[in-house]
Amino acid sequence: MRSGNEPVTARSALRLRFWLSLWGLIWSGAGAAAFSLAARPGWAAACAAVAVLAAVDLAVVLRRIHQGPHYQPGRDIPPYEPPGR
Repeated sequence: MRSGNEPVTARSALRLRFWLSLWGLIWSGAGAAAFSLAARPGWAAACAAVAVLAAVDLAVVLRRIHQGPHYQPGRDIPPYEPPGR
């Protein structure tokens, strides 16, 4: 069912975002460590910056997951009501 207000009431797939940020955190952390050992400080810093971004995203996702089903789309969660005019 489309109501025409999807950009306003859009919800994020938090479980998918959780696993993608965890995957990014693991790989960017490993990349930062590997580039540090290979004496490539520029690439290590870039990977560390991506790791920080992934960690912040992971924290936001976990906070929203703990806030309850209002933020988690699912089959048992009805769509938001269209705004009144």
